Amino acid sequence: MQNKQEKISQVVVTANQMRDIEERIFAAGMPVVALMEKVAGLIARRIQDIFPNPLKKGDVPSRVGILVGPGHNGGDALVVARELHFRGYKIWIYAPFSKLKELTSQHLQYAQSLGIPIYQTIDQPPDSDLLIDGLFGYGLEKNLTDPIASAINQLNELSVPIYSIDLPSGLHTDTGVVLGTAIRATHTFCLGLWKLSFFQDQALEYLGKAELIDFDIPLADVEAVLKDAPRIKRITSATALATLPLPRPAVTHKYKEGHLLLICGSRRYAGGAILSGLGARASGVGMLSIAVPESLKSLLVSHLPEALIIGCPETETGAIAHLQLPEKTDLSSFNAIACGPGLTRDATPIVEEVIESDRPLLLDADGLNILAQMGAIATLKKRQAITVLTPHTGEFERLFPDVPDAKHDRVKAVREAAAQSEAVVLLKGARTAIANPQGDVWIVPESTPALARGGSGDVLTGLLGGLLAQATTKQIPVEDIVATAAWWHSQAGIIAAQERTELGVDAFTLTQYLIKVLNN
Repeated sequence: MQNKQEKISQVVVTANQMRDIEERIFAAGMPVVALMEKVAGLIARRIQDIFPNPLKKGDVPSRVGILVGPGHNGGDALVVARELHFRGYKIWIYAPFSKLKELTSQHLQYAQSLGIPIYQTIDQPPDSDLLIDGLFGYGLEKNLTDPIASAINQLNELSVPIYSIDLPSGLHTDTGVVLGTAIRATHTFCLGLWKLSFFQDQALEYLGKAELIDFDIPLADVEAVLKDAPRIKRITSATALATLPLPRPAVTHKYKEGHLLLICGSRRYAGGAILSGLGARASGVGMLSIAVPESLKSLLVSHLPEALIIGCPETETGAIAHLQLPEKTDLSSFNAIACGPGLTRDATPIVEEVIESDRPLLLDADGLNILAQMGAIATLKKRQAITVLTPHTGEFERLFPDVPDAKHDRVKAVREAAAQSEAVVLLKGARTAIANPQGDVWIVPESTPALARGGSGDVLTGLLGGLLAQATTKQIPVEDIVATAAWWHSQAGIIAAQERTELGVDAFTLTQYLIKVLNN
């Protein structure tokens, strides 16, 4: 059973949901001032851990600038200022707003009584080793204007680390859109529960290193607010590893561990077949069959001797002309089908055939491009079996031209696409998002730009296809196995980049790091 901390780390909320949860906490009797003291105390201790103050004899105290907004986010920052002041840091405060919430105003008055310098403007900011951003927390909706916008731009130009409280000031809590301008944080302390903007691609360059400050929100309050609403879940290593089809039973055989049919490759794109095959190998699938054009058969055998390589008749352009499965075998013989890498659009009849099958189906790359030509939503609604789509942003826009721009709000877009198509949709990106037709969303919380290389997606197709084939034999929910595959793929990229740098992770190398994820 998951512990409370693990459950809290998975929850992702919108601004409205967070507001409702806090209102329940206060209505139950938690004083606002007590919560502020607790949260700010946790932040102050983390800052001391990360940025210790040199208090040894003869050392100069660390200089910290505190940016104070009008609401309780500003109050949090002022309590942090007070605590750091008492611990010997040299503090100054930027408080540009004349109207403050009562509690924030009281903390500002006390900071002034302690002799901490307070500035309403910062044309020439005092020298600082660190800035703490408490201008705006979650819930900001309007674009920032001068003089605050100019001050933020000025502060961003300083060569000083900035630690933001809850969210970098200027980011929209749900979409991560920059509201005019925003603090470019080095480090962000997300308070209580993860906010949705932390998983929107456009917010990432402003968030820096993000960490959750858990201030013991009761799970009952979280559940009471979220109720039966579709959930947004952050995939953790614990949930991903628990979803894998491990351990295997002591008595089993290869067909009990899933049989995947991988349909891929063409004379022009042989690499896509090899890479997806290697990804499937790493999944541990019990039996792997790979259908490729006849001219690629010997090449695939040399790379994947354990797989059954099915050579198919090919077109003049080197694409698969039609499937030629072994005798007494048809599509119903497989637990899952993955189709697309390297096919080219000349393989349209193949994609049409697998879509008509009754097998769980994963479509990627040219499989998606062909599906888009067919009309994705209308075509998929006719399928009776599970379908998984794994588009990048360009493919997503071709599949779902009427869904709002995925670059603006990835979570909303993937949720709508899954609902319309009745498929499980995995939208690739720096923060990959997965949605099921019921509106639940899973988000991969970290990745690496090292994966922005040709062939990385082919590896994911094979890995996910192999897990999908196993999931059908183990009764593992498809959405969970898709999320786990995406997490596994990202973690392999992260480990590889740590060892080889972001420039050293080609797709073939990536396949060699997949098993290392499970050994970490």
